[in-house]
Amino acid sequence: MATTRERRIAKELADIHNDKDNSGVYANPVDPSDLTHLKGTFPGPPDTPYAGGTYKIDIVIPDMYPFKSPIMKFDTKIWHPNVSSVTGAICLDTLGSGWSPVGTIKMALISLRMLLESPNPKDPQDAEVAKMMMERPNEFAAKAHDWAVKYAGAPRRETLTHNYQTAVPPPVKDDPSRYKGYNKDLIDRFVNMGFDVDAVVEAFIYVGIDRNGGEDYELEEAYMGDITARLLGEQ
Repeated sequence: MATTRERRIAKELADIHNDKDNSGVYANPVDPSDLTHLKGTFPGPPDTPYAGGTYKIDIVIPDMYPFKSPIMKFDTKIWHPNVSSVTGAICLDTLGSGWSPVGTIKMALISLRMLLESPNPKDPQDAEVAKMMMERPNEFAAKAHDWAVKYAGAPRRETLTHNYQTAVPPPVKDDPSRYKGYNKDLIDRFVNMGFDVDAVVEAFIYVGIDRNGGEDYELEEAYMGDITARLLGEQ
């Protein structure tokens, strides 16, 4: 007699078969007598380097399904920041902490297809791929397409369309220790003239400027001259 889990998987597979033209995803048992090991497929999304390719997914249904997510990995090699370029392992919340018992195999496959549309290099499975995508997006798109042609059977395209952009590095935060107890605004009056923070602090110390408890204050004109002379190498 079929278990509750097996009946659920069989129902899900029937839904996948009936909806394949609409959903774009497909799955079948490797062995018809074993519903716990499946192979899924879906096409690469249009307007991505993966377009025109067919991606195969290995799916293992755990004993605790649906309370635990299906275990999925790419059988087809793919250049993508959220998929290991070596093992095919996937980094996706839907297949981990974001899984819910109401989820289905079809939903998981659709999520993978969407992942190809919207890679997330800030939460990578493959750091090398993510670095390339963030720093050299055109090179990333070209390599992703090369792999799609080589491994997923995608047609070669001379012109690639993508919306990947070079990541803007986060602003560097000031380290308060660099100011050696001096007020930041006081130091910045000289930094804004084009001098380096560390050089300004060294000049303050050399001239003997009072730290004033870390509070801002107006420097006497003579001190301003001494500091500037030090910064210009005249002392």
